[in-house]
Amino acid sequence: MDRLIEGYRRFRAERWPTERDRYEKLALYGQKPETLVIGCSDSRVDPQTVFGAGPGELFVVRNVAAIVPPYETGAGYHGTSAAVEYAVRVLEVKRIIVLGHAQCGGVRAIVEGTPESAADFVRPWLEIAGPVLASMPADLDHAEMLHRCEREVVRLSLDNLMTFPWIAEAVEAGRIELEGFSFGVVNGLLERLVGDRFVPLD
Repeated sequence: MDRLIEGYRRFRAERWPTERDRYEKLALYGQKPETLVIGCSDSRVDPQTVFGAGPGELFVVRNVAAIVPPYETGAGYHGTSAAVEYAVRVLEVKRIIVLGHAQCGGVRAIVEGTPESAADFVRPWLEIAGPVLASMPADLDHAEMLHRCEREVVRLSLDNLMTFPWIAEAVEAGRIELEGFSFGVVNGLLERLVGDRFVPLD
């Protein structure tokens, strides 16, 4: 805890003086981010850090493996869907980014099976991505299986976003763009989904 408190003190001493005007405007006029980022909860992959974004620029929702569930309004708690709805229908964002990453523990659990200690919530959550694993060729080695699944989960989430009727309508009308990216934890490289391939930005 001491490290976090010290980090706050550095923020107040070093960053707050230069960001104060921005925060005051955000407090006075409210947020109006143009981009929703759906990212993984992994502590190594912070969307604001990856995209070099400041306060008020990104509306971010993070969950295990950056999964977007298909649209459905039945019983249950729909945290990711609620955040997507707020970003699209209230904040009126102009783009939605799904940010996957290498070495994703959630994707590893999809491939290898969820630990028993995470059976209550993580296991049923990752079952949303079952079609990804089912689509993999049987002859892939383990490393390639993980690599491909990390990217296919991004595609699955993008496809699931299009099951939300008000997202599909906005995309077709040109009011919203959908983008997929994958971040390399080891090399810091960001890849963008272009057509059916992930292309390095550098």
